[in-house]
Amino acid sequence: MPSTMPEPLERITFDTAELVAEHPPHLRHTNKLVVYKIACSEGCDHGGSIEYTRWSALALPERVSPAAVLGHAKPRPAIYQYERPADLPDAIEWYVNFADPLLFYAYGSGLFAQDEMQSAEHPALGALVEALHVGSQRAVTEDDSGPTPVLVAGVERRANVAIDPCKEAGRPRGLYGNEFSAASPEVVRRATTRIEPPTITNLIALAAPSYGVGRYTRETIERILVTAYTGFAAAAHESARIAPGKPVVIDSGYWGCGVFGGNRVLMSLLQLVAAGMAGLDRLVFHTIGPEGAAPFEEALRVLEQELAPAGEMATDELLERVTAMEFSWGMNDGR
Repeated sequence: MPSTMPEPLERITFDTAELVAEHPPHLRHTNKLVVYKIACSEGCDHGGSIEYTRWSALALPERVSPAAVLGHAKPRPAIYQYERPADLPDAIEWYVNFADPLLFYAYGSGLFAQDEMQSAEHPALGALVEALHVGSQRAVTEDDSGPTPVLVAGVERRANVAIDPCKEAGRPRGLYGNEFSAASPEVVRRATTRIEPPTITNLIALAAPSYGVGRYTRETIERILVTAYTGFAAAAHESARIAPGKPVVIDSGYWGCGVFGGNRVLMSLLQLVAAGMAGLDRLVFHTIGPEGAAPFEEALRVLEQELAPAGEMATDELLERVTAMEFSWGMNDGR
């Protein structure tokens, strides 16, 4: 994390109860309404406050130690379960939201990828978007100047939606992506569990480059690293402001590697580098399941065997080395 952080482009604190009452989410798909009615049943009390901040892109440090994150990165073979690290119970924990450039833009639709799943389980996020649209705020995670990551601290998680395949529950192909909108309301109802009392989540909304073809350019690689570093450093800064001295943990995964078609090894590698740059105490990397761990493990191998042995280097040199590895874009996963 840089020694000094600039002030965020925007900072607003919302009382959650007032936010939801004054700017109710606009849910356009029946199944999103099903989840919402379970999460926020009639008469439920919304508590606490939500702090929204949007940050301008940071300049990368002039020098980087690729080995900085080694020993601080932990894979987890699951989707987000929002479980606190047993060995860091007092940590300030943040979860990466795999965002669109328009913040939570599809929260009310039938879509159910990572971004939309997160906004369904944290229903006040829809209210936050509606409130931002009323004001002069941009509600974007990038603009003409470049990446502008958004942090949302203190949002209630009020529901859990099971997306794993379960034939007995009527979801033989699971509920992720397009399967959610195709499912019957009753199947979605059975898959949704209200969390009482709600837990509290901190989010980092990052937009990844999308729909590229061929090999990654140095420009794109640098933009990815800037985006991740800015979001991670902002989270570390906000954590120190909220609870000085507490460990900082960020949970992420294959950001930008679903419909955006990102390369899983490269996106893992750059997040590892960004975590080291930001001085995180831990990066928890969710690989969905054991079968999904190979790209993350390859990124760790590249970091440990091909980059770390050179020791501290100029960041420009690291970017050149990664570009020379000739990573190629993947395909839209169609989900």
